[in-house]
Amino acid sequence: MLHQNIKDNTTAAHQKLEGTVVRQLKAIRSNTDYADVLKNFYVYFNTVEQAIAPFITPEVLPDYSERRNSSHIKQDIIELGGSVENLPTVAVPTITNALEALSALYVLEGSIMGGPYIVQMLNKYGITAGTNFFSGYGEDTGKMWGAFTATLNKYGEDESTHEKAVAIANETFSKFGDVFTAEVAEKA
Repeated sequence: MLHQNIKDNTTAAHQKLEGTVVRQLKAIRSNTDYADVLKNFYVYFNTVEQAIAPFITPEVLPDYSERRNSSHIKQDIIELGGSVENLPTVAVPTITNALEALSALYVLEGSIMGGPYIVQMLNKYGITAGTNFFSGYGEDTGKMWGAFTATLNKYGEDESTHEKAVAIANETFSKFGDVFTAEVAEKA
């Protein structure tokens, strides 16, 4: 199944991104710090969403309009007293079809799956506001992930497409990490 193939072949990129994000989260000491981290999520998610929009139609993913997206991150930023003005331009993979779009969306949807752990980490640092996005789908999280992976697997039935799908997912992870790395370089 494609979703398992992507999972198995993006482990290094996923772990690298996760390490980068966790370091940023551990440095949070205020709502402003947290809003700054969320801006990285927002600008990247929003740009990926724009790239996949022509290909993720209701016929491809019927519940797409019900899924978490960058608008939820924007709401969290505003709740924290931040804004989404003056954001950097970010690079995302070039998407040319529905399978590539779903492969990029795999990374975004997967980050929602880890959201509850992020909320727990933030709570340890006294951050309780702005966690709507990372709260995921609540009790429906497993169901939403299952529906997404079923669609991904359907579009990836032809194993000859798996290599490109894995490459898009790896590139999505990598370029997401670049957003955080660039921000750290700017602050140095």
